[in-house]
Amino acid sequence: MTGTATHGGDRVDGNDGVHDIDVAIVGAGFAGLGMATQLARRGRESFVVLERADAVGGTWRDNVYPGIACDIPAHLYSFSFRPPADWASRYPSGREIRDYLEQTVADEGLAEHILLNCELRQATWDEASAGWMITAAAADGSGRTFRARTLVLAVGRLSEARIPDIEGLGGFPGQVVHTAAWHADVAVDGARVGVVGTGASAVQLVPHLAEAAEELVVFCRTAPYVVPREDRRYTAEERAALLDPEVAGEIRHQLLTEADGAFRQRLGLHPDIDEIRARARDHLHRQVDDPMLRELLTPDYEIGCKRILLSDDFYPSLQRPNVVFEPSALDSVTESKATARSGRTFDLDVLVMATGFESARPPAASRVVGRAGLRLSEHWSSGMTSYASTVVSGFPNMFVLDGPNAALGHNSAIYMIETQLDYVLGALEFLGDSDVGALEVSPEAEAAYTREIDERSASTVWLTGCDSWYVDPDSGRLTLLWPGTAASFRERNGTFDPAPYLTSRDPSEGER
Repeated sequence: MTGTATHGGDRVDGNDGVHDIDVAIVGAGFAGLGMATQLARRGRESFVVLERADAVGGTWRDNVYPGIACDIPAHLYSFSFRPPADWASRYPSGREIRDYLEQTVADEGLAEHILLNCELRQATWDEASAGWMITAAAADGSGRTFRARTLVLAVGRLSEARIPDIEGLGGFPGQVVHTAAWHADVAVDGARVGVVGTGASAVQLVPHLAEAAEELVVFCRTAPYVVPREDRRYTAEERAALLDPEVAGEIRHQLLTEADGAFRQRLGLHPDIDEIRARARDHLHRQVDDPMLRELLTPDYEIGCKRILLSDDFYPSLQRPNVVFEPSALDSVTESKATARSGRTFDLDVLVMATGFESARPPAASRVVGRAGLRLSEHWSSGMTSYASTVVSGFPNMFVLDGPNAALGHNSAIYMIETQLDYVLGALEFLGDSDVGALEVSPEAEAAYTREIDERSASTVWLTGCDSWYVDPDSGRLTLLWPGTAASFRERNGTFDPAPYLTSRDPSEGER
């Protein structure tokens, strides 16, 4: 590239010119910070991280509702290449995870590379320079322009809150808040509160709201499968031992192997699926005595088709005298009256939307323009596709982290992200050691990988007919999850191979 380039650890200045960099990372959550850490340690590429919010942390910055915590053990839900953190319990709280990511920024010297309050407006592939022209806007309205050889999208799957189309919701006179936008001014103490949804966020939040609210109504469209959480705090001796990298590594490997064993359940294999189904059923029967409520809380789909939830206090909270379990979706709102699909109405002061995220069609895709003016959102108009779950044909020198078929329904997302980081680093190594300027996976390779995903998915419980965010709503394809184990994902996609790629020469080679 030509122009005034920044280097490894230089700070990106704030003038209005075009800043030439090697790698532009969009998003400062786990994936973006993991990528930044690896680049900082390499010291080969100049890079910048564009983050639209005022702090790092991604999902764990945005979600601060009461009870927020991880449902993957802490030692598996953290970077293997970072020193073990001093986790207080088996499952870390949201605050602990955010602290961990902020400490990563401090320890790895990433702050000088991160531009906060700087939102991606558009990234466009420029044929002439074989790079990405990127425009971003700061909170004060000022603009930034970058020319990057490589673009890394690390916007995640849980960054855009989904609010269902509910008639009259806009006219509700009380507070309406999504779980991902929780704030201290949400007035639930002594209030009449409605929670819409019974997914992963709701099962953590509902027990806390049940204690604070005068009345709590839980609107449930589809009953979830819930298994015991069985969290516990580590003793001082355990915490000291787990700070040893070797001990922490052994625990991480053990947890990974145990979690991968659960993939047999997702294939519907016996006796594995029978055992997890029985575990959920027994948990429900132990905690809910009322046969009518128990029946309402019994799912009518195969276990694992939707996310299996972990909780020890969700079922008990539904049986409190101030809690109403409404076994149907919220249908409409008229002033302060919320009407369920069953026809029942409730007077409410606060509506909490535990309704998930726009994960199948990430809004950021509409801001990325590849070859011939094609937007990533257009390429994904029939559902997300990729090669190696990381690259997309028609979008050279671009890598997507935690995107299509890169998540798991049974194991740690961080392990998957680390596998993708290895792939991206291999591609950067290839670009840096050759005269290749544009590295683009072929359409044929992407199509073949998509067929492979579909074939792997066909026998899983995720395609047994339930309404799940794992599955694209239009195509019916499994587009969020990798239909295999974490280990098989690394075996398949952990090493960069240039063979499926179309390459073109670096345009700056002629100037050297």
